[in-house]
Amino acid sequence: MEENAVQTVKTAKRSFVGLVTSDKMDKTIVVTIATKKMDRLYKKYVTRTKKYMAHDENNDAHVGDTVRIVECRPLSRNKTWRLAEIVERAK
Repeated sequence: MEENAVQTVKTAKRSFVGLVTSDKMDKTIVVTIATKKMDRLYKKYVTRTKKYMAHDENNDAHVGDTVRIVECRPLSRNKTWRLAEIVERAK
C-alpha cells in the first residue's frame, strides 16, 4: 500500500422500528422510538422514548404507521435517517 493511502471501513448501518408521530413536513417524518431500560436503583424497566427525523422521499408514511428507519449521511441539520420500509399501516 502507498504511504498516504486512506483506508475506509464499511460499518453496518443502524436501524430502528418506530411509530410515525408527525408527517406535516415535506419529505420528512418524525419517528418515535421506544426502548425499555432497567432502572439501576429500583430494578424495574422504564420506557425511554426518543424522536428521530427521517427522510421520506415520496411522502408515503403517515401518522400512526409503524416504520423502519435506517442511518444515512446527513441530509439536513436534523435529518440523518431515511425511511427504509413501512412495516404496518395505521388502521
